[in-house]
Amino acid sequence: MSVSEQSGEPGGVVRREGSGPAGMTPLSPVGRLAATVDRLSREVRAAQAEAEGRALIELAKGILVARLGCGPAEAARQLAELAEQSQVTPLEFAVEVINQSARDRMSEVTDAFLAATAAVRTAESGNDSTDGEGTAGAAAGAAVAGSAAVRLRAAESGALAADDTQAVADALLEQALRPLGAVAVAIWAAGYDGSLTLVGSAGFPPAEADRWRYVPPDVATVARRGLTERAGQWITSLADTGLPSVGRHQYPDGGRVAVPAGTGGRVHGVLEIAWPMPLAPQPPQVVRQVEALAELCAHTLESYTPPREAGQEPRVVPDAVELMDLADGLHDPALVLVPHLDAAGQLADFRIQHVNKRFMDPAGRPRAVVGGALLLEAYPMAAGDSELFRNVERVYATGEPFRARRMNLTALVDQVPLSSVADISVSRHGNAVLLIWRIEDETARLASLLQHAQRIGRVGGFEENLLTGEITWNGQLFDLYGRPQTSTPVPLEELAAHAHPDDAVAIGRFLRTLLHHRRPASAAFRLRRPDGVTRHVRVVAEPVLDTDDRLLLVRGACQDISAQHWTEVALAATRDQLAHTEQQAVERARLTLQLQHAIMPPAQTPLRVPDLQVAVRYRPAETEQLVGGDWYDAVRLPSGLVLLCVGDVAGHGIEAATSMVVLRNALRGLAVTGAGPGQLLSWLNIVAHHLTGGVTATAVCGLYDPSRRTLRWARAGHLPPVLVRGPGAEPLPLVRGMLLGAVAEASYEEAEAQLAAGDTLLMYTDGLIERRDRPVEEALTQLLSTVRPTPNTLDQHLDRLLTYSRSDTDDDTCLVGIRVG
Repeated sequence: MSVSEQSGEPGGVVRREGSGPAGMTPLSPVGRLAATVDRLSREVRAAQAEAEGRALIELAKGILVARLGCGPAEAARQLAELAEQSQVTPLEFAVEVINQSARDRMSEVTDAFLAATAAVRTAESGNDSTDGEGTAGAAAGAAVAGSAAVRLRAAESGALAADDTQAVADALLEQALRPLGAVAVAIWAAGYDGSLTLVGSAGFPPAEADRWRYVPPDVATVARRGLTERAGQWITSLADTGLPSVGRHQYPDGGRVAVPAGTGGRVHGVLEIAWPMPLAPQPPQVVRQVEALAELCAHTLESYTPPREAGQEPRVVPDAVELMDLADGLHDPALVLVPHLDAAGQLADFRIQHVNKRFMDPAGRPRAVVGGALLLEAYPMAAGDSELFRNVERVYATGEPFRARRMNLTALVDQVPLSSVADISVSRHGNAVLLIWRIEDETARLASLLQHAQRIGRVGGFEENLLTGEITWNGQLFDLYGRPQTSTPVPLEELAAHAHPDDAVAIGRFLRTLLHHRRPASAAFRLRRPDGVTRHVRVVAEPVLDTDDRLLLVRGACQDISAQHWTEVALAATRDQLAHTEQQAVERARLTLQLQHAIMPPAQTPLRVPDLQVAVRYRPAETEQLVGGDWYDAVRLPSGLVLLCVGDVAGHGIEAATSMVVLRNALRGLAVTGAGPGQLLSWLNIVAHHLTGGVTATAVCGLYDPSRRTLRWARAGHLPPVLVRGPGAEPLPLVRGMLLGAVAEASYEEAEAQLAAGDTLLMYTDGLIERRDRPVEEALTQLLSTVRPTPNTLDQHLDRLLTYSRSDTDDDTCLVGIRVG
């Protein structure tokens, strides 16, 4: 047969294009050699798969021999017949037999995967039942489920049969992880010092694996995160984390998974898996598969012994006996703990294997009672808020030591919790854990606290024995006096020599009270230090008498109150300045209020106009400092018209009041010209812009014609008048007009309103309705509801509006009202 006819062989036509190096053809000797190597590699992989499958089939035959009580030949025949009846391969049926018999972690993962696959298969079958595709989907799902079960058991078989961790990595990648899309796997062994050693890898370049063969303790990597996190690390993209890891340059954007590999509550290492592309969130079935594979790695890592380099002495891991001897040599209380596993082989508690000689039980129990007990039985509160048991469990699992200062330890004594504070140290040594605690010395802690208090408060203490002349100062008092601690302390009788001469009388009174009257005394003086610095000091002392009522010694303290003294001086000056400023402000407000009332009294003499009632009200600000620029005017002009206006100058104080006087008098003078309200506001705008220092103001101006009962009006940025007619009240329609003083020249639109008998017209400033928490529109609506009930007289109407005003700005208020008829 020619080469061209052997299309199915490795050297056939199928591999003619791109099948070898440049210039290589299948007919050349090198090409034939490459084809032979490729064929032999495939045969070796097939032989390995067949061997692993044969191991699973032999295991299933053994289970059938035990269940059926038959021989191996009969078990083989039964296996073949049952597989044929189930329409699956003998290998798939063998895996099913193993899963049903084992009921281990691997079988649980397989059952969960099969259940999920069956649910998907049922849904697909129901959706596609009309077009016949449901049967195909079910068959495909069954094939996937069967292959998953075979993959997991084959991976387990290969891992258990492997003689080293490198073979375990190869088996896991080929049998279980490549079907999940993974391209590489690394198995890390955790050292007793928290280091990580790469003991097996597959899919990574050899040079890359060699470069990562050892990771020192406390170096943040993906595997380190997986070691410390019980749930493992499922990373979508390695580039997003910024963590270094093996194969980072080969798969920079790929997903990573790092799962702790542990058994019996102890983590022996980490299983790290790499994907070439970002990893999407995986279903729970895949997560459980990976966790089961990590458990397989743990069985291999449990017996792993790191290889020794040339000339390196073998490391001896201390066992519990050696750890007991080490604990007895410590000066702090220590417990040696060994793991206590439950029936399922999981860590349930720790047995207190040994209690050292320095042991002091927080509950006061003897060593014999605590030794040999379980940790949670002897100290049930260890699982409480202190999380002591959780930290011990973590140290045993990861090998990373734990240190904590001032941890609360709580023990139960007759069901009464007793607490103590201790420094904790937990470390793992071999298969045992050393727990050390140091109960805090209350006396030393209080002494340290006192030293810090003296330093912060700048307080120095002293004691002087009057019989022996011995004087004791602490370091803070030497610093206060500006003297070295090797110098001789100053006796109390020489205190005046180190103080300012003006303080001699106060110091003399202090010494007489203390030494002669033998009563506690205190004094403040100015201390003159050798470096020329003067400090303000307060001294407090008390006499100590012996049994014969004789003066024995004096003890006391000196406090540096310089900062307090200068603060009091500054506060006194500030208080004087504030009092002077406040007096000026009160006088200024009084003069402003007098000026305002002189020009615009709160209640004006009624204006006499036939067939018209006119009333005005002015309510000053509640706070004297807020005297403002609100103004009003109601006057009968020579033409017979009635001028009605209200206005509000921006700001408060005497400037606003004087500007109000200028605008009010200017408008009254301009009104006698007979001009309309729009022209009057235009002239008033010129006055505000040029003659008042650039103030701004709002105003509304109206001219009422008693003979026609009409009101011509204009506004300059002010709220419109309100017309009350019968049961209703509405503001007059707005007309254009900007506030006064904003620009040099402005024109103002006029409007005319026809009034009828019984109508009431109100002009007001914003102090009547303005609120800080509501918009003006809402406040105006509230005003309209208040003015609708019309009292008998106009004066009562205005008084009622001021009484029920809901304004909260404390601003002054002007109100002008007219009633026709």
